[in-house]
Amino acid sequence: MTVNNDSTDDPMDGWFPESVAARYDDPGGENDSAAIDPAMELLAQLADGPVLEFAVGTGRIAAPLALRGLRVSGIELSGAMASRIAAKPGGESVEVHIGDMTSTRVDGEFALVCLVFNTIGNVTTQDGQVAVFENAASHLRPGGRFLVEVGVPDVRRLPPGQDTVPFAVNDAGDGGGYVGFDRYDVATQQFTSTHVTVSCDGSGSFRRIPFRYVWPAELDLMARIAGMRLESRWAGWDRSDFTSDSVKHVSVWQKPTG
Repeated sequence: MTVNNDSTDDPMDGWFPESVAARYDDPGGENDSAAIDPAMELLAQLADGPVLEFAVGTGRIAAPLALRGLRVSGIELSGAMASRIAAKPGGESVEVHIGDMTSTRVDGEFALVCLVFNTIGNVTTQDGQVAVFENAASHLRPGGRFLVEVGVPDVRRLPPGQDTVPFAVNDAGDGGGYVGFDRYDVATQQFTSTHVTVSCDGSGSFRRIPFRYVWPAELDLMARIAGMRLESRWAGWDRSDFTSDSVKHVSVWQKPTG
């Protein structure tokens, strides 16, 4: 197997350089309309004013929201990802700011700040994750909401002595396939997500991304530090009940009105 490394990537784009951005909107998974439409419905219901998306990426959420007539801004660290937004329907009206969601400021007050698709975990320190909540709160108008979508840490599947959990094994049916697995350090709440893709001709790619996993109760404490309180928590965009068996959650914290 040969592994292709893209030497043209800009190191300032971190874990989402041009080589990743070019494939990010390929069909499948979280980029399909079937996955995005339920998110659109809930976000549009919560947004009774301007929206700010942290880690706006290629605009898969921001552009459809703007197409609904909402004023949408975004913060994105990767210029390669952000460069794709304008080409999407509605994307031309999204105001994009290149920067770090822990500290970058956007003018104005917002009714909703959102951070989706596990991206809070891309911030790999607890202090950094607290800074994300504080930055969200500083952008919200009184009564505004901060929404986060993130998976529940999968450490219940770890028996003693094991630190790795596979989350995807896909056979392409033509001699190729994809394997994804997470490796956890439960002492530090650090984990790495590894993605291995092999094509039918034997070529392939290998990508490893660091994360910090975070529990729902820990996120609630971060919100309290930032001056917000939990308003709602669901198991998904359909507002289904969050239980001990839920694999992810969509949580909403509100900034006080007074």
